[in-house]
Amino acid sequence: MALRFVGIDPNTGQGESPTVWVDEEKQEIVFQGWKPSPELEAEVAAFEVPGHAQGIPAHEAVVRIPARMAHMIREACDAVERTELR
Repeated sequence: MALRFVGIDPNTGQGESPTVWVDEEKQEIVFQGWKPSPELEAEVAAFEVPGHAQGIPAHEAVVRIPARMAHMIREACDAVERTELR
């Protein structure tokens, strides 16, 4: 796996570290974030989207990323798109 670090929450403390990486081999964006509250996870699991199974599959997870990291997410999206062009 060829992870490339993009950024970490600038307000991170010792025990928290929402982070963004790009996996250039798989052309994927990787997030580390806060676990959601049980209430938020239940809300996401109950959300109905046409053509999408309801619930959170066992192999997937919900994470929270602070909005102040939006520029890092954009940078990761750009990096993945550049990798696709290679």
